[in-house]
Amino acid sequence: MRMLKQRKLVVEFGQKLVTGGLTTGSGGNLSLLDRKQGLVAITPSGVDYFEITPGQVVLVDLEGKLVDGPGRPSSELGFHLALYADRPDINAVVHTHSPYATTLACLNWELPPAHYLVGFAGAKVPLAPYHTYGTPELAQAVAGAMRGYNAALLANHGLVAVGNTLARAFAVAEEIEFAARVYYQAKTVGEPKILSAKQMKEVLAKFKTYGKQ
Repeated sequence: MRMLKQRKLVVEFGQKLVTGGLTTGSGGNLSLLDRKQGLVAITPSGVDYFEITPGQVVLVDLEGKLVDGPGRPSSELGFHLALYADRPDINAVVHTHSPYATTLACLNWELPPAHYLVGFAGAKVPLAPYHTYGTPELAQAVAGAMRGYNAALLANHGLVAVGNTLARAFAVAEEIEFAARVYYQAKTVGEPKILSAKQMKEVLAKFKTYGKQ
């Protein structure tokens, strides 16, 4: 089976989206790019994450042409491909409907750095304007919002996170959901104190070596 390792990772992290509370049912999607082969392994459209097998994970090329797999790729294939084309530093995309990030997205709020873990995304988490799901307009809006950031909120929709590996993209999605929850909870009782640009610059500098042994 072509790209078996990558397809297994898509299955594994798809299930983690559900068990980690980052989505429900078949909501959201994720993909992994092999740049040497020019192929993307992406979740199939509308299939429960616990029913997806490696063979059901769809392979497409960077133009979106079907290469392997019995079903249709995720309806959000467009913004996955747009991100890969726009960002040569990323090889994985995770899209969630995580509750707190999606709450902020439905309020049409960006996520400011009330907590330093926003640094997983950058100096803030920007907001991409609303467009109907699965459209070229949404794909371009997502790619534009994420220039310089590793996560973005999609207005009235959810969250997108990226990384050089699927594990990293998933970690970004988890940490931004945590930061969104903290920010939302803080807003219910007062006005959160936002870290300054200087403070976040220091955080981002430290993050460059975070986790490296």
